[in-house]
Amino acid sequence: MSDFEKKDTSLLYVQVADYVREKIYSKEWGVDERIPSEHELMAMLHLSRGTVQKGIRSLVEEGLLVQQRGRGTFVIEPVMARPSGNKLHSFAESMTEQGIEFTTKVVDKRIERASRVCARSLQIAEGSPYLYLMRVRFVEDEPVMLIESRVNLEPCPGLENIDFEREGLFDAVERTSGQSIGAAEMTYSARAAGKKRGRWLRCGERSPVLDLDQLVRLDDGTPVEWGSVWMPANRCVISSVRTR
Repeated sequence: MSDFEKKDTSLLYVQVADYVREKIYSKEWGVDERIPSEHELMAMLHLSRGTVQKGIRSLVEEGLLVQQRGRGTFVIEPVMARPSGNKLHSFAESMTEQGIEFTTKVVDKRIERASRVCARSLQIAEGSPYLYLMRVRFVEDEPVMLIESRVNLEPCPGLENIDFEREGLFDAVERTSGQSIGAAEMTYSARAAGKKRGRWLRCGERSPVLDLDQLVRLDDGTPVEWGSVWMPANRCVISSVRTR
């Protein structure tokens, strides 16, 4: 069922691109998965083929999609990926160690049911509850990162009741699970911010941002967080810390 509404003042093909981009950014449509066909999108969005084609073509040019003749259109896997060290610091810990004062605002926090893509990443049953958490970090009242987390609640009883404006996610996970945060797989991508994330980061929807996708595991290998950290290109510097 489509949540697309023609209420925006922007061109319809731009709205198509925004719709598809949001499905990818929110991880409803996963890497290497085929997105709905042009005809399916036409039916879903009640738009002409030319409008849908133009919106999809803009995302191909943006580097989010690839079209394969006879197979369809697929979400592209980012080309830069690496595992972290055996242990890792959270961004909050790294900023604190550098003496950077910051505040955190929770802008969304809710229990969701795992889609097929989310269930596969967190290694839980499809339809199982997980915690969706969106936070914005501010330095001198300027948003420097938007953090979207999908957290496995099974090893972390009570995690959904934590005040994440006062306690960091890694600290809360370790406290509720009784385990330490272990390794993580990370993927870096250059993206356009998109409308929703651009609004929270106070930048234009076409502004460049760095998207750090990560799957974080507990010491016993259990996936505990699957999420993204979005950082405006003109406000971020990435450093690597290998010990926790």
